[in-house]
Amino acid sequence: MSEVISQGQNLRKAIKEGKPLQIVGTINAYTALLAEQAGHNAIYLSGGGVAASSLGVPDLGITTLQDVLIDVERIANASSLPLLVDADTGWGGAFNISRTVKSLITYGAAGLHIEDQIAQKRCGHRPNKEIVSSEEMSDRIKAAVDGKTDQDFVVMARTDALANEGLESAIERALAYEESGADALFPEALTELEQYMEFKKHLKIPILANITEFGQTPLFSCDELHKAGVDMVLYPLSAFRAMSKAAESVYSDISKKGTQEGQIKNMQTRDELYDVLDYHSFENKLDELFKK
Repeated sequence: MSEVISQGQNLRKAIKEGKPLQIVGTINAYTALLAEQAGHNAIYLSGGGVAASSLGVPDLGITTLQDVLIDVERIANASSLPLLVDADTGWGGAFNISRTVKSLITYGAAGLHIEDQIAQKRCGHRPNKEIVSSEEMSDRIKAAVDGKTDQDFVVMARTDALANEGLESAIERALAYEESGADALFPEALTELEQYMEFKKHLKIPILANITEFGQTPLFSCDELHKAGVDMVLYPLSAFRAMSKAAESVYSDISKKGTQEGQIKNMQTRDELYDVLDYHSFENKLDELFKK
């Protein structure tokens, strides 16, 4: 009997083999299929994406664990790719954080990142962020590690300390988080490649670069980030932003022109949709099951 490979193992393998590993944001099951079809090896569920696309609210700590689990389950059921999940601050104290980890594993996630902002968090690229002490964040990490039912599940620590405390303090925090059991580090809102190099110089665990659009971090290339020692490159909402702009344009045309004809050239065709969903295999199965 062959050994069952967990999604945590799949993510760790992808990180090891990636040079660096590109992790793309998916807001639902269908976008996960599109990412897989495009050849990606790992996908991501953004807390900001859940807030905006599933609930229509801003990324200000409004979502709950249950909101996120709904999207995790749908994505994990649709795609075979390992899924990294934004767990914000863990949704509570030690037992809640442990429960978060257990639930994410049960619903099919491969890993999470948990951050050192206060519970009433803000977007990582906005001003006036407040962070908890290094000791409190270390306790969050310990609780997350303790909650693992799959020891290969990746617990990634995110630190927002650079904006508040500077690089030296952010690295000190990173070392404390590594010591507390973090499997990887996500230093948020870095502005220079040399900053990634400094983190890499001090840490043994893999490092993720968040290359989000319209934020504090320049759009560094994979080659630049690889040379700086980065192990993972995250594009959390790139497709979502493009989809939203496209949808806005379609809605506007229909409203103003009374037709969508001018947008047809920009649309995915019905046949392309069927190909992504493997529609004809399902249809053939129905014919097979119910043929007379």
